[in-house]
Amino acid sequence: MDNTKLYVGNLSYDMTEQELKKYFESVGEVTHAKIIFDESTSNKKSKGFGFIEMSNEENAKQAIEKLNGTELMGRNIIVSVARPRIRRDY
Repeated sequence: MDNTKLYVGNLSYDMTEQELKKYFESVGEVTHAKIIFDESTSNKKSKGFGFIEMSNEENAKQAIEKLNGTELMGRNIIVSVARPRIRRDY
């Protein structure tokens, strides 16, 4: 399991990937930041969650410990190890 990839939930719908990356860089090197957007809407609105990939497991652990529950753009964010996506064939 890749413990460097983190789920980040309860994000502001106005959050950008650059802002998210910068926030997580306060605890260590970020290799990738991705906010999930609803492609079915005409303005591609954020779904309010995303993923961060830290450079190593220690930085990821620090991010969870220090940033989970903190306020970012007026919302208390959720930070946890990302789980693999489960495919549904129905």
